[in-house]
Amino acid sequence: MDANSVYKILVLNPGSTSTKLGLYENDKMINEKVIRHNRKELLEYETLLEQKPLREKCVYDFLKEIDVSFDELDTVVSRGGLIRPIESGTYTINSLMYNDLKGSVATLHASALGGVIAYEIAKKENIPCYVVDPVVVDELDTRARLTGMPGIERKSAFHALNQKAVARKYSNDIGTIYENGRYIVAHMGGGISIGAHRYGRVVDVNDALCGEGPFSPERTGTLPLMGLIRMCYSGNYSEKEVIELVTKNGGMIAYLGTNNLKECERMIMEGDEFAALVLETMAYQVSKDIGAMIAVLEGRVDAILLTGGLAYSNRFTSEIKHRLDMIAPVVTYPGEMEMEALAEGAYRVLSGTELVKDYE
Repeated sequence: MDANSVYKILVLNPGSTSTKLGLYENDKMINEKVIRHNRKELLEYETLLEQKPLREKCVYDFLKEIDVSFDELDTVVSRGGLIRPIESGTYTINSLMYNDLKGSVATLHASALGGVIAYEIAKKENIPCYVVDPVVVDELDTRARLTGMPGIERKSAFHALNQKAVARKYSNDIGTIYENGRYIVAHMGGGISIGAHRYGRVVDVNDALCGEGPFSPERTGTLPLMGLIRMCYSGNYSEKEVIELVTKNGGMIAYLGTNNLKECERMIMEGDEFAALVLETMAYQVSKDIGAMIAVLEGRVDAILLTGGLAYSNRFTSEIKHRLDMIAPVVTYPGEMEMEALAEGAYRVLSGTELVKDYE
């Protein structure tokens, strides 16, 4: 590998209702496309893995549109799914990871599809394939794991890729390095994860997928346990239905019938007081969980960083800022930097500035 070479990198980033694709030369984006999938169309598939042909076709159509053949590519890189806990970094997708990505736990999250598709393309075209900072990056402090019930431990499952990319971006913006900072990063999208970043490691974070933290546009977040237990034993719901209520049909969509914050804001502008309460409560819960991470960092916080799709809303972020800006600077990075972060992770390996890691 040569740091002066130009590498063509195909980036795959499947989300719950979108497939994002990009062609990069080194860490510079050349072409990008976002395919929005109709929610009703996706509901026709019983499992996420069954969506693979649909998502895979998006990849082939994208390359055809930009007139790039597979033999021009140096690598394909993707987000990773809910595989085994691993440290932060760039990993080769080997057969072990591929098999784990197809497991029932991994496919609870759409990111698993990217790794499966990347592996199959790479094997066919004889090019390397990687994942970067998958959702299972685990750097938790040992005190962050105990729950109060032996046999059940807190797990690390969060928007690791974007959280770390945003923290690195902020560090670069202020002229320092990520490993020297103490940050709280809130990724706020369909799911919300809030992480305490201490000198390059996320030492505590809510498990945004499995029911911790604030409610979000699609997820319930932390619930009163007795109410949930009674629901589970009511005989009115199957296990699958309860899981879907918690992970796909809770939060804002359960209250307002929409997971779109712009639609919520439209309702507020038309005088819907309950919509205003839902938005304010979601911001309140985000602020409260950021407060918990302030305690994790012993009150020494260099910055609070707000990112994800919800960070585009000034109404929403202002609700958070007015509660927290006396603690530390509150800085917004609307949207996400996942595509750039994936390309940069692959480029660091291809150029020899970072060692690729093995999934074991």
